[in-house]
Amino acid sequence: MAVVACQAGHLQVSRPRPAAPTTEEIDVNPTDTALVLTDPQNDFLSPDGATWQLVGASVEDNGTVEHIEQLLVAAKNGDYPVFVSPHFYYPTDHEWMFGGTLEKMMHEIGMFDRTSPLTGEGLPGSGADWLERYKPYLDDGATVITSPHKVYGPQNNDLALQLRKRGVSKVVLAGMSANLCVESHLRDLLEMGFDVTVVSDATAAANHPQLGDGYAAAITNFGFLAGAVLTTQDAVQELKG
Repeated sequence: MAVVACQAGHLQVSRPRPAAPTTEEIDVNPTDTALVLTDPQNDFLSPDGATWQLVGASVEDNGTVEHIEQLLVAAKNGDYPVFVSPHFYYPTDHEWMFGGTLEKMMHEIGMFDRTSPLTGEGLPGSGADWLERYKPYLDDGATVITSPHKVYGPQNNDLALQLRKRGVSKVVLAGMSANLCVESHLRDLLEMGFDVTVVSDATAAANHPQLGDGYAAAITNFGFLAGAVLTTQDAVQELKG
């Protein structure tokens, strides 16, 4: 989602470069491995979402929406625990005194806004809500929904605690957006000792004429950082054992 606030009519979004996944096998099993999704929310993945003009081409080219669902099906069928690290902003968060380019943009356009951390009023169907097709998997009472991350990474939410408390040491990581929240989660989880595999086509990012190709940047860094980079097809096969 590497974008700045600008007039939508002036955007020139080009197609992202294809993913460059590895082909190596990964050692996963439900006792120590979890699927972790970042921001599977309408503002990123729905054509009605706040950032669709910026990320939509990448989402569609990668088949991101379908691929995330395929990972959810494989994880649930294989009894793998599923964790979601969401992005929510409450009214008090709009009182921040400073922020980076993307933080400011998200506040300006009301991205991921909720009325309160204590109520779900206004959440259903909003930009902060899950994509509708994911709700059977995420609202099943078994999926762990962590406290929200506020910028990009999980340093200030309880994702690591929730993983550790369940004996998880290996993570299959996907979601939105590639060069921001996914990459930030990758870097932090690696620093905390988790073995992280990234699913290259179950994510996407903005391609901005001034800021550049966020997806291509992420794919480059995934290759340098992650334990493995797999396509959804290969990741699903690994989850199936």
